[in-house]
Amino acid sequence: MAVYFKGQHHPQQALLPRVGYLALADDGVVGYIAGHLTTRHGCAGEVQYLFVAPAYRRRGVATALLQLVSEWFGQQDAQRICVCVDADSPAAQPFYESVGASPIRRYWYVWDDIQLALEGRIE
Repeated sequence: MAVYFKGQHHPQQALLPRVGYLALADDGVVGYIAGHLTTRHGCAGEVQYLFVAPAYRRRGVATALLQLVSEWFGQQDAQRICVCVDADSPAAQPFYESVGASPIRRYWYVWDDIQLALEGRIE
């Protein structure tokens, strides 16, 4: 992830700027998210990384991180946001569907308006 933020790793069609957020608990990092602007799949933004430690899953951490990055996308005037879903993670696809994303092609999901999709999801 360090090379991503240093600008040495460029996902296909990625644009600058980039943003990332951490979830902290018990004096440590328990999750993170990162995203950037893009033109991939006709989208304006892309969630590049989203991870939550297994002990902290199903507690709203991923949704809270997604809300933070969606607010940043909104500040960038980016509504249509894509994400590549990890095929090896059985929980990824149901999670993204639960937060309003729809499949657009194999392994890829999209929110037509991420702020609208996440509105009211967390308190």
